[in-house]
Amino acid sequence: MPLPGFTGSPLDRADHLRGDPEIWAALVRDPAARLLLLDGYDPLTGPEGRLGWGLLNGGVDGRDMALLGLIDGSPRFIEIRSPAPAARRSPALMAMLDSLPEGEAATYAAARSLADWHARHHFCANCGSATAPFRAGWGRHCDACGTDHFPRTDPVVIMLAEYRGRVLVGRQPAFPPGRYSALAGFLEVGESMEEAVARELAEEAGVRVGPVRYVASQPWPFPSSLMLACIAEAESETIRLDENELEDAMWVTREEVAAALGGDPDARFGAPPPYAIANTLFRKWLAGA
Repeated sequence: MPLPGFTGSPLDRADHLRGDPEIWAALVRDPAARLLLLDGYDPLTGPEGRLGWGLLNGGVDGRDMALLGLIDGSPRFIEIRSPAPAARRSPALMAMLDSLPEGEAATYAAARSLADWHARHHFCANCGSATAPFRAGWGRHCDACGTDHFPRTDPVVIMLAEYRGRVLVGRQPAFPPGRYSALAGFLEVGESMEEAVARELAEEAGVRVGPVRYVASQPWPFPSSLMLACIAEAESETIRLDENELEDAMWVTREEVAAALGGDPDARFGAPPPYAIANTLFRKWLAGA
């Protein structure tokens, strides 16, 4: 079973190196130090389709940098840009994600999420004053009120409702033609994962569920979510669609899911791409998860 997309990075996040200015200076001067090459937020790949890394050349030239971590002992950095580039998801980027090796995509996900977090946190949420990076780029500090800010992830549940050997899939208008996926939604404050699964299925499709079981998780760097994949036992097959959320929803069989994952041109629907955890969720459901 393949790893969920955006997982399996070879990065050693090296938290113990983040707080010492002398260590930071030594890492920047390390001849093996490398800078991730980005066009805006999109990765620039090398001739083998892997992430491109440039020489740091012993300094940062006054630029704000963040230490992603170490790969094979080599320090890996990203530039924190101001003004921030446009946080778009181009068709070219999404196609590239299909071809990046598992670990490479995971390293890119960490880099993109961290860079995007910095872009959205130039000012203190407590007092409104400007903030500056610290802890090797894994935080921002406000000199005006002393508040420290750290990167956060937003938890999202993504789930299949199961009823008598079939699962519920849905599509949004923004999906490519024919594609269906698992339903998903953000957790709300004061809510458990299981409660969020039940609420989202009821809100979007009118499907009531009982027991919920966790399957797998995945970071999603657009901009910074943690996808929590689950399977829930539906109480009936009745669908009452919220058309503000979904264009369509339907129950599909194991054979139909297998055909979609296999790219069968006659499949009832098109499956989500391999880097999406919905793809993993379908595969795990077929395997009996």
